[in-house]
Amino acid sequence: MLEITNNIELPVIPGKRYFTIGEVSELCAVKPHVLRYWEQEFSQLKPIKRRGNRRYYQREDVILIRHIRNLLYEQGFTIGGAKQHLNGEASITDRQQSQQIIRQLRLELEEVLSILNANTLSD
Repeated sequence: MLEITNNIELPVIPGKRYFTIGEVSELCAVKPHVLRYWEQEFSQLKPIKRRGNRRYYQREDVILIRHIRNLLYEQGFTIGGAKQHLNGEASITDRQQSQQIIRQLRLELEEVLSILNANTLSD
């Protein structure tokens, strides 16, 4: 049975816009070479690269890295399993957003129809 020993308290993410790989490494308790490897494995993880290929992560990236870390280190997922899990979450989120957009459009169309009906009755 796997023994969970990596269950540590992670520091609060500061209110900055960009983080270096060293800062993210400390915030997520993951070594920089692991972060670079995860960038290759997880398509969702894409830090901005500037000056001399230096990586700058945004807050969403740090949250994603913490989620990946949790899946791999605490929940015992393999890399492949974590990818599938993240892809499944993305497709659920996409579906929910699509359904929300459809509901909003339907409400707007019903509102337009009621306005047209009201104008037709008043003529």
